[in-house]
Amino acid sequence: MKIGFIGLGTMGAHFATNLQKAGHDLIVHDLSRRIAETHLEKGAEWAPSPRALAEVSDVIMTSLPGPVEIQAVALEPDNGLLAGISEGSVYFDLSTNSPTLIRHIYQVFAEHGAHVLDAPVSGGPRGAKSGKLAIWVGGDEAVFNAHRTCLDAMGDQVKYIGPIGAGAVAKLVHNSAGYTIQAAIAEVFTTGVKAGVPPLALWDAIRQGARGRVRTFDSLADHFLVNNYDPPNFALKLAHKDISLACELGREMEVPMRLVNLAQQEMREALNRGWGHRDSRSFLLLQQERAGVRVEEKPEDVAAVLALDPAGKG
Repeated sequence: MKIGFIGLGTMGAHFATNLQKAGHDLIVHDLSRRIAETHLEKGAEWAPSPRALAEVSDVIMTSLPGPVEIQAVALEPDNGLLAGISEGSVYFDLSTNSPTLIRHIYQVFAEHGAHVLDAPVSGGPRGAKSGKLAIWVGGDEAVFNAHRTCLDAMGDQVKYIGPIGAGAVAKLVHNSAGYTIQAAIAEVFTTGVKAGVPPLALWDAIRQGARGRVRTFDSLADHFLVNNYDPPNFALKLAHKDISLACELGREMEVPMRLVNLAQQEMREALNRGWGHRDSRSFLLLQQERAGVRVEEKPEDVAAVLALDPAGKG
């Protein structure tokens, strides 16, 4: 099986190297042949354009900066992948991409008998190099299963998520949550430091607390995913008291705490609904109302996911 790889940047170079280590025949392309020298020295072939690469590849992978570059590489009329794609070929986009764009590319390629799957990654350059990487795949499951070994050569946590675009959605949810959480941590941490606690001592303390000891997204399992906020582990009225004290400290220290104040307002709205006796996470129901979705999975199914992961609660 010949794999065509486009995008030998910070992440893509490691992906291509690991594919070669796994014994795959590689055809590569980038803006400059010089970027590909390391892989060419190890036996990869050079393709002068995405079209030329598609013409000789069974499986195609791209690792590109974003939607603008992906659209150009995939759909450029004369030299894009589509111009050289063959019926039955498979295209994995490893980039962080727009779900709307990848769904469009999927439809266009399907008209030519080719398959498209979105397969964004999480793990950063270190994970790309070591192979300790999550790859979240959206597209036709049968095609994913038939070509999974290609992805296993690059990551140790390869998961099929759902139809085309599902991988891209998962990646955007993950990244936006991460940056928002970091912003909130920066708010409260600067408040703590300004209130007189040395940074190292504060960090050492909070990382041993309840939130520090659990993986970020595992906390969704207890109440949010199963839609059960009664009886409470910790009552909303008590959580509101705690966050109100934190906001008060921020005002005393003259530290802006926009995200924490927003969380306090969410809790206040939930208290006004009469939810003070419910679990502290019950205010998350407000966002479900605004989004027009209901999140509810069977407890046994949630437990099964945790049990599959040795680093999780199971």
